[in-house]
Amino acid sequence: MRNHGIGSWPARRSRAAGGRTAVVHNGRSATYCELSERSTRLAHALEERGVERGDRVAYLGANRPEFLEAMFAAALLGAVFTPFNTRLARAELEALAADSSPAVLIADADRRADAEALYGSGLAGALLTVGGEEDGLERAAATAPARPIDRPVGHDDPFLLLYTSGSTGRPKGVVLTHGNVTWNCLNSVVDTDLVGTDTALVSAPMFHTAALNMLCLPVLLKGGRLLLEERFGPERTLDLVEREGVTVMFGVPTMYERIARSPRWEEADLSGLRLLLCGGAPVPPPLIERYMRRGLAFVQGYGLTEAAPGALLLPVADCERKAGSAGVPAFFTDVRTAEPGPGPSEVLVEGPNVTPGYWHRPAETAAALREGWLHTGDAAEVDDEGYFRIVDRVKDMYVSGGENVYPAEVEAALAEHPDVRECAVVGVPHPDWGESGAALVVPVPGRCPGSRELRDFLSGRLARYKVPGVVDFAEEIPRSGVGKIDKHAVRSRLAGGAERSDTEPGTGPPAP
Repeated sequence: MRNHGIGSWPARRSRAAGGRTAVVHNGRSATYCELSERSTRLAHALEERGVERGDRVAYLGANRPEFLEAMFAAALLGAVFTPFNTRLARAELEALAADSSPAVLIADADRRADAEALYGSGLAGALLTVGGEEDGLERAAATAPARPIDRPVGHDDPFLLLYTSGSTGRPKGVVLTHGNVTWNCLNSVVDTDLVGTDTALVSAPMFHTAALNMLCLPVLLKGGRLLLEERFGPERTLDLVEREGVTVMFGVPTMYERIARSPRWEEADLSGLRLLLCGGAPVPPPLIERYMRRGLAFVQGYGLTEAAPGALLLPVADCERKAGSAGVPAFFTDVRTAEPGPGPSEVLVEGPNVTPGYWHRPAETAAALREGWLHTGDAAEVDDEGYFRIVDRVKDMYVSGGENVYPAEVEAALAEHPDVRECAVVGVPHPDWGESGAALVVPVPGRCPGSRELRDFLSGRLARYKVPGVVDFAEEIPRSGVGKIDKHAVRSRLAGGAERSDTEPGTGPPAP
């Protein structure tokens, strides 16, 4: 084969295990041979609609086999697959479409109105819908030829264009090459011991890099089986784990928390599960303990879209011993801090999984990639054993009375209180100290810790200037579409209470 890229993977796997089930969705399954043929037919259909090497093929839809087929089809042609976040508002989708200028947009039938609006806002190219009465993608693939396509595609060619969440401003398009994603998959296979007999439950959205590149593609590389779910539900998850023999799954801590709160949790048959991959945030120690009582441990990690995404991994064996740690560098990746030694410093990543840059953003590419290292914007401490602990985003650090405060440190201390289920800490303006801490807390169901009680609890664990002056309570922490805490929303909610902090016990300007 001249195609050494990811588009060739279904055909390569078919040579050894073509009859093995690759994908299951809503009771419908496809073998590796069928996945290869469908992807090839769709590649011909895309080519008939003008898709050429380097063009973008956008996808707006849920976790379905067509997502994978379109991705492999684009890769067969040397085109760039560009999945859009289905949780974005129409105006946000218009911005992504304008930035990426896809030659073809593939959209679920229930998103047809949004897709047509994109064309009304100036998007050119073809539109194919998935599902519904007019399944344009199905018709296009069914009538296209099945003859093999073998275009020269190498590891340096772009494979994915993934847009960041935009929490720091306008979303940036991260270019990931075939090599970036291949090496990330190798890291995943080596570090988590995925095997060809694994059955993976995919209920986190594949338009995000973690579910796609840390679970879907590594499992397909090994010849395992994917169970695609269009949305996450704790009861549905337990059903599939018991009925389908799920061995590996990925989620953010909130998803695992919801599963553990199910009434069926204590009695569910979880004996087949062996790998619980988790990202997006550290798993709270109480949740680790709850899963360990069921004989399960987490494989935690730290990553970012620019690293495809894996950078650090905390093995199962260290799940409890190193709770709160992000782990050690992935096998083929190097990670260090900008300023070696004690104290927090920015995390730098280097390796074959690191992006060559941002789409049409040379200045931001140059700022992020310096002297061969990706500057992540995250701060970490490294212990004597070489384990990294992510302290916070560098930009999330706030300065109170001249002292640096990292919210993640305060959040970790708050999480130790038995009545705190989860929390978020931000810096808000203060008239005297510049900034002061404010915490939003979700109590354990049935428990009612007071703000004074929580501040007193922290005062024995943290320096005085680190104790939040304002503590508010909520039923849920605001989160982004990927499940990460939305610090902007938290800050907006809490900002008005900062001026009260000078009257609260346990707080005040930094001690001399």
